[in-house]
Amino acid sequence: MKQLLLDINAEIPRSLDTFVIGRHAEVMHLLQLYVKRFPSTYGERSLYLWGESGAGKSHLLQALANGPAAQYINASSAITDFEYSQEISLYLLDDCQNLDGVQQIAAFNLFNQIKENNAFFVAAGSLPPMILAVRDDLRTRLGWGLIYQLHGLTDEEKVAALEAAARTRGITIPTGVLFYLISHYRRDMPSLSTMMDALIRFSLENKRPITLPLLRELMVRNENELMNDK
Repeated sequence: MKQLLLDINAEIPRSLDTFVIGRHAEVMHLLQLYVKRFPSTYGERSLYLWGESGAGKSHLLQALANGPAAQYINASSAITDFEYSQEISLYLLDDCQNLDGVQQIAAFNLFNQIKENNAFFVAAGSLPPMILAVRDDLRTRLGWGLIYQLHGLTDEEKVAALEAAARTRGITIPTGVLFYLISHYRRDMPSLSTMMDALIRFSLENKRPITLPLLRELMVRNENELMNDK
């Protein structure tokens, strides 16, 4: 049991295979080309993804970063991570809306070097480039390539995503339990994923199968803990 708990707590690497495609078949096809370092049908080597929180932008960029010769960058990255290297052929810039002034300058310079060296670039932000609150020159660069909006998942797609994530841990969760979760808990995917992980741990710790009563018990316990903390 102890080993199982350690495995559950381990971070599962993001992958394109665990992303629920939904309405994003064209985006997934394009990203698969970038994995192989092939430009798009239009010859583009840069892509910008935008959408609401929880739509899957970070999932996709982190999945690409798990491949060879790829560099993941966001607002928490050191400024040296924005430096171009011949050893990196795919750069992934996440949460563009959170970049500070110095990082925006570095991102602008990095984009120019990527373009000059025919490398690949995928960026993501909360808004389309034209209204993103960044420097004008960076906003222009982000809008040079292909631009796609990622849409939030339907309830059915959320359940499918949670089921897929559970399967990577060797766990099967009844579909009815997951539908109850998304209708009685916060609806964004990060929160749902966190609660699902807690449910799996709760099940293993108590040596009980994952059922609707078990989920309700966990949710009541969490609510009581939050009330006691206030």
